[in-house]
Amino acid sequence: MKILLVEDDDRIADALIPALQKRNLQVDRASDAASGMAGFAEADLVLLDMGLPDRDGLSLCRAIREVSTVPIIAVTARREETSIVAALGAGVDDYVTKPYSLAVLMARIDAVMRRAGHHAHEPVPAVFGFELDEEARQVTAGGEPVVLTRKEFDLLEMLVRANGGLVTREALMQQVWDTAWVGASRTLDVHVATLRAKLGDAATIETVRGFGYRLPPLEED
Repeated sequence: MKILLVEDDDRIADALIPALQKRNLQVDRASDAASGMAGFAEADLVLLDMGLPDRDGLSLCRAIREVSTVPIIAVTARREETSIVAALGAGVDDYVTKPYSLAVLMARIDAVMRRAGHHAHEPVPAVFGFELDEEARQVTAGGEPVVLTRKEFDLLEMLVRANGGLVTREALMQQVWDTAWVGASRTLDVHVATLRAKLGDAATIETVRGFGYRLPPLEED
């Protein structure tokens, strides 16, 4: 899968590109709107900054939408409701605000690509003692199915995709419950407890007190 990152900030691009490549994604970068317009046709998905030096991201999005249905995710520091509404109206498929965690971005990429009929990753291997099938949205452990609710599956998927990294409580609540409301925190804790009970010895979900959760890092062969 090839991603076109349209981003003029070298610091952001230099940090994000290797992280995406580690997840088996091919990444091309355009540092301005003109390069983005020239390169989007070769991409499976576009990560589009809204503040570009030569042309506003909204304008670029509209121009792409005139000729293509390629999935576009706005990745921007603009948090105002009017900016989000304008971007969605221009044709973006999703909207992620900076700063963001890589786990959240990957979950958004997966969701957009599923809606488009594609997948951002290879299937998750059974390195945790369980297998997670994103397409079928099923989990098996020891050859037996583990019945999860939609929220439980989404939560586990984010933890797996973080590859042993910390996923913050805020990121989980935002992505799984689409809210940053602190009252959802108790709901998150209950779902994690239920996941632990259902997975048993197949997975250890570690609590980083006050911050979030993680699975043990994947072991290299």
